[in-house]
Amino acid sequence: MNNTVNITINGTPLQVAEGTTILNAAKMLNVHIPTLCHHDDLCVAGNCRICVVEVKGDKTLVASCATPVKEKMEILTNTQQIRQARKHILELLLTEHNINCIKCSKSNSCELQTLALEYRTDEELFLSLRRESNPDMSSYAIQKDSSKCIRCTRCVRTCAEIQGVNALTMSYKGMHTIMTTFLDKPMSEVVCTNCGQCINRCPTGALIERNYIEEVWDAIYDPSKHVVVQTAPAVRVALGERFALRPGHRVTGKMVAALRSMGFDSILDTDWSADLTIMEEGTELLSRLKKALVDGDASTALPMFTSCSPGWIKFIEHIYPDFLPNLSTCKSPQQMFGALAKTYYAEKKGIDPKNMISVSIMPCTAKKYEANRPEMRDSGFQDVDYVLTTRELASMIQQTGVNVNTLKAENYDSIMGASTGAAVIFGATGGVMEAAIRTAYEIVTGREVPFEKLNIIPVRGFEGIKEASLRLEKVKPEWDFLEGVELKVAIAHGLANARNLVQAIKDKKVEYHFVEIMACPGGCLGGGGQPIPTNVEIRTARMEAIYKEDEKMPIRKSHENPEIKAIYEEFLEEPNSHKSHKLLHTYYTERNRY
Repeated sequence: MNNTVNITINGTPLQVAEGTTILNAAKMLNVHIPTLCHHDDLCVAGNCRICVVEVKGDKTLVASCATPVKEKMEILTNTQQIRQARKHILELLLTEHNINCIKCSKSNSCELQTLALEYRTDEELFLSLRRESNPDMSSYAIQKDSSKCIRCTRCVRTCAEIQGVNALTMSYKGMHTIMTTFLDKPMSEVVCTNCGQCINRCPTGALIERNYIEEVWDAIYDPSKHVVVQTAPAVRVALGERFALRPGHRVTGKMVAALRSMGFDSILDTDWSADLTIMEEGTELLSRLKKALVDGDASTALPMFTSCSPGWIKFIEHIYPDFLPNLSTCKSPQQMFGALAKTYYAEKKGIDPKNMISVSIMPCTAKKYEANRPEMRDSGFQDVDYVLTTRELASMIQQTGVNVNTLKAENYDSIMGASTGAAVIFGATGGVMEAAIRTAYEIVTGREVPFEKLNIIPVRGFEGIKEASLRLEKVKPEWDFLEGVELKVAIAHGLANARNLVQAIKDKKVEYHFVEIMACPGGCLGGGGQPIPTNVEIRTARMEAIYKEDEKMPIRKSHENPEIKAIYEEFLEEPNSHKSHKLLHTYYTERNRY
């Protein structure tokens, strides 16, 4: 049992576990202490000092985020000395900060701006040290503006601790300290996976997503263009947060209604192509297992890694290029949708694909990079023209003056709009694996997976690396080579966990047949384009909502989606056919590590 200590905060007694920080103890009493460098997902830094408090008997103010409580500690959080110290800290930060707030996309959601207003820093008491800085817009996904950096190091810690990439660092000393990249190279030239986790934790506008809102409005207003939009699974459980709804509030039908009111010509669903991905990826896995187990082909690349997460793809291209053959050749659902929108959908609707604009709404900034990869043009055009994050979609809806909360729910359009519960769970870590198992097990055995209500609990949850196995018994005659095989799978989310898992596979410490990896914490629901703030509680609420959405769907297995059956009958012939490979599969490229 943990030892406890007795303290008082602003005169209120409190008993907390030994080792609890003053900041967390104050939260238990709903006492707000402002922070800038602190984030619940990250290690303690204690470098901004905005969270200082008084401890009776101490000669100086202490950083509440980095100071553990002690027995009989008496803490004050709102004295004149504290308020003056915080105000001076803010004023010093603002002497170096680019305060062109009106044009900053983080305006009204900037933590520095909020504190400046709260503490009335309306007079410049110190000499201005602001310097001009040209934003780095070399990346398709992330825009970096060092003139707005307050040196909190959240981005650096995020990239190192959560992602294990270390694309960002703090350079130089004193007033010259700055957030930068390796050798101060442009973002497009460093080992950056474009995941956007740094954006989610940056308290200012120093790191934001590349914005394509105006380009999409121009397309919508162009009468010669047919604008198709697809929406990812995780968007529907997070968009409501930007409209004062609780985290995890599902707004699927209201989102469709909002998109229709904005002027999109066709509102379709990435969940549809997620179902398609399961058909292609599942067939590919079974083909690899047949080569290894029946043909005895020792060169068969196993385990097979999922390829839905573009941040993970770029990570493996840089860090583990020897494992590129292990990646599924399947494109992500976004890119499968894009290729088919300008071929299959255009043909069905009688639209010239050169007059189509394909837009996707994603929880992910890396999807912006993915859409611009040169490999993603198998339709004869750029398959996906513009990628907007959940945040960008919310901004567009706000610009229209539409009140999402009062909209009547509407349905997606047909042909590429129907989906299953299996597709919805793509938005959560373990979801791709669960969807694949639901379908692959039934294809091989003719029976549903032996889990209650199709819920494969062992692959769910926020554990960094998860393992599961499923014995295949009483298989169909055509799959007799899998009789008695124990299918071993693993799941990782967050690239630091991915690195640990891949390294263990490389060192032959573990063996699997199939591995799912998502670049972001919690999977797509914690993507770099989701509403800010983010923390474990918010991501948990979104995950619960995703599984509730799955359970309410009338069809919960990808291979039972009637629109997926139709496209194979009418267009693709069968999974992994020649036509499928041309449009739905791709290759990956080894990249420099520095």
